[in-house]
Amino acid sequence: MYNVPPVEEQIGIDLYTSNTPGIGGALRRQIEDFRVIEITNREEGDKGKHTIVELTKHNWETHHLIRDISRILGISQKRIGFAGTKDKRAVTTQKISFYDVTEEKIESINLKDVELKVIGRSNRNIGLGDLTGNEFIITVREIDIGRDELQSRMQETTDFIKEQGGVPNFFGIQRFGALRPITHVVGESIVRGDIEKAAIDYIAAAYPGEPEETREVREMVFNSRDYVEGLKAYPVQLRYERAMMHHLVSNPEDFAGAFETVPMNIRKMFVHAYQSYIYNTIICQRIEKGLPLNRAVVGDIVCFKNKEGLPDSSRIEQVTEDNIDGMNNLIKRKRAFVTAPLVGYDTQMASGVPGEIERNVLEELDVPLEGFKVPTMDKMASKGLRREILLGVDPNYTINEDEINAGKFSVTLDFSLPKGSYATTVLREYMKVEPSRMS
Repeated sequence: MYNVPPVEEQIGIDLYTSNTPGIGGALRRQIEDFRVIEITNREEGDKGKHTIVELTKHNWETHHLIRDISRILGISQKRIGFAGTKDKRAVTTQKISFYDVTEEKIESINLKDVELKVIGRSNRNIGLGDLTGNEFIITVREIDIGRDELQSRMQETTDFIKEQGGVPNFFGIQRFGALRPITHVVGESIVRGDIEKAAIDYIAAAYPGEPEETREVREMVFNSRDYVEGLKAYPVQLRYERAMMHHLVSNPEDFAGAFETVPMNIRKMFVHAYQSYIYNTIICQRIEKGLPLNRAVVGDIVCFKNKEGLPDSSRIEQVTEDNIDGMNNLIKRKRAFVTAPLVGYDTQMASGVPGEIERNVLEELDVPLEGFKVPTMDKMASKGLRREILLGVDPNYTINEDEINAGKFSVTLDFSLPKGSYATTVLREYMKVEPSRMS
């Protein structure tokens, strides 16, 4: 097997499942190299208080765009509905809804790199439950191998992925921080009850991927705990770290209170990232032990598909000698899915060999399950759940000359993934490069 980059080992991923040479290359050299098209099961009509619009945006952060549109229309952002945020550095297409706004007003909006197309009306706004997945059309550039060799590597990896039925459902580097993979480190300290360490690490632990000036000011604060000087020197874009330091200037020992200055969705990401690190580690150990991802063994816990055809972690069942054939038949038909735990204080664990793997990882990492109650910051608490371990994907590709890099090739991959999945978990099997080349 090929060695993975050290930064991936830091987030619990220590292997590739495909034993094929990587194609190298790089992502996102142009905005148009990364296209995302939302998949939804909604059908729109021609009546209702909500105007439904197809939004295509180039290089826009979703919340920033929604804010600007609401200002232009003179309405609250709450009257604009959408199913999910999309990548900023990309061309993305999705449905959004406007409550009690005329088509004429919507069509009068003129923003650079934004296209709004009215497609219908509805009595129901667009919301989180309307997203089932995304189609990705992604171009890898700067590939410096011959066309025949490139074709061979692409086909071999594609055949492997299709035979396996997908790739490991890892949490990608974005979950942990692409330039500064610290989110799970902070989460671990929170779960262990060391809130001071969690706060100081988040504010001031420096990482090699950051700009030199940022590393220097972080190191200064880490060593001195001088938050006043830190506020003078920290870049304004580090707004969460600055907010925490503002609190600590007035309340030097209130580290839990410092976290309260960070938005709730960001705060929850710390514990979630620690769970994700443990989950990644469990999947890797399962693969190393020779257990399949696309088939259950006795002791596994499977979940079943919901009405959208997606895995439903609230409906789970243990695999036994008596039901294993039936379970594997359901898995083959994509009506059931093998799972691993996102551990918390009340997570159902597998038995048999899968259970041994889960328990061994928890023991090796010395995971304090009761710590997930987070008594000092109970809004971060997590009882845990199970998540499918195989990310079903059926990729297709084309090879072209790289028109912006003379003498090199590009590959465009097209595949769809369910919501909550990471495109980089597919791309890493092909590219086998540092995550920074994919961000």
